[in-house]
Amino acid sequence: MSTSVQTKRYRASWNGAVIAESSNTTVVEGNQYFPVDDVRSEHLRPSETHTTCHWKGVASYYDVVVGDTVNRDAAWYYPEPSKAAERVRDRIAFWRGVKVVQVAG
Repeated sequence: MSTSVQTKRYRASWNGAVIAESSNTTVVEGNQYFPVDDVRSEHLRPSETHTTCHWKGVASYYDVVVGDTVNRDAAWYYPEPSKAAERVRDRIAFWRGVKVVQVAG
């Protein structure tokens, strides 16, 4: 398990829209987890998908929506992470073409 807290600013974007931006991300296994408060909820729609990680617990997913375009299950979070993964509680990570980059400032 590899985790670290970042003080650099990161942005998640997809289909021309900024989905999240924060200088308080947590990196777990190479994924930037953004605090829920730094994610633009208008671009998230709950998904029925759930998966299980052997050490983090059960993940739930969101579709990322920009205009009429939907990126299914492109964001995930752990509503009740295991004790070992407590750092990802109340945080959301992205994949499936959502671009996460470091930004100035």
